[in-house]
Amino acid sequence: MKPLKLSLATLAMATLSTLAAQNVHSGELIYQPINPSFGGDPFVGNYLLNKAQSQDTNEDPNTAGFEPSSPTERLIQSLESRLISQLIADVGSGELNEGSFNSNDFGVVIRDDGGQLVINVTDRVTGDVTSINVGGLGVGGF
Repeated sequence: MKPLKLSLATLAMATLSTLAAQNVHSGELIYQPINPSFGGDPFVGNYLLNKAQSQDTNEDPNTAGFEPSSPTERLIQSLESRLISQLIADVGSGELNEGSFNSNDFGVVIRDDGGQLVINVTDRVTGDVTSINVGGLGVGGF
């Protein structure tokens, strides 16, 4: 018996014909989204958000010089807000025809202009005036 000499081309052809003869099975490919924004499971949303936030290394450039308000500043803001609210209520109920409030940053003038509440806010730094008109001011206030 003579030994067979196989060339590389003959070996490649034999391998390819063996592979081509095998049955190939596949199933239907179904896309299932993960992100709830695109139709995925809504219970995965918090998990994805937490993962994204933990990987976020960007910093807001506007917060570089941000310092939280001191307790005194928060108290002053709260008192100013309460005083302006009371002033609006007094003018709206008819107890006052006009009232004003001044602080270091702004001045507020509130008046009843024939059934319409007019609020003028003046920025003391720039001098800009913002006017807010609220209609429907009637007997008994707001």
